[in-house]
Amino acid sequence: MQPAVAAGPPGYTPLRANRYERKFLVDGLTPYQVESVVRLHPRMFYAAYPPRYVNNLYLDTVDMEHYYDNVCGAAERRKVRVRWYGELMGAIARPVLEIKIKAGTVGTKRSYPLPGFTLDDSLGDSTLQRAFGAAGLPPVVGCELRCLTVVLLNRYYRRYYASREGDFRVTIDTGVTYYRANGGQRNSLMHRQTSDREVIVELKYGVDQEPGAERVASYFPFRLTRNSKYVQGIERVYC
Repeated sequence: MQPAVAAGPPGYTPLRANRYERKFLVDGLTPYQVESVVRLHPRMFYAAYPPRYVNNLYLDTVDMEHYYDNVCGAAERRKVRVRWYGELMGAIARPVLEIKIKAGTVGTKRSYPLPGFTLDDSLGDSTLQRAFGAAGLPPVVGCELRCLTVVLLNRYYRRYYASREGDFRVTIDTGVTYYRANGGQRNSLMHRQTSDREVIVELKYGVDQEPGAERVASYFPFRLTRNSKYVQGIERVYC
């Protein structure tokens, strides 16, 4: 049986196939300057969707296996998160569970809609486990989630661009903020780290576009990086 794919909030793009992601870390340019570079690209990137805030709650094992797999570059790496858009705190109306799986440089994403919950200082594993239990998830997914605990919350402002042909997409993330979270109660979210100067650009495309991707990426005067917001967040709020 194929896993359910979340319809998601407006503008949500669940993956139905593998794709590549090239990430660039920009320091020294303003978001406006970065947008200008993207808009002037020969592929004629245009704003595909209004910008918005993206919020993510990450889960990991108690031994942080997902974190260490990503740091060490394991052949298969996973990230498990609950994503929603708009306000950070309060009633979360349309959260989506995402399980990102990457083998080498190719990744895919399994997405499942969740019932709403409230994000406040009482958030813990029990809140999410109730949401998972009410979501009708496949048994194998529910079993995996029972072994995970909340470890990190992050938030950033994202701008969306797509090439005129629709074969390449670019996102621009600014104001990335990380909060330490835990599976127990009373998440005061006091351990906060913000990257005010950094701009993160991601170039995303299907595996069939890989032959031409190098040429597309070469027009961006940005530094290619293995940047992972999850890894960066863990290292900033725990180390």
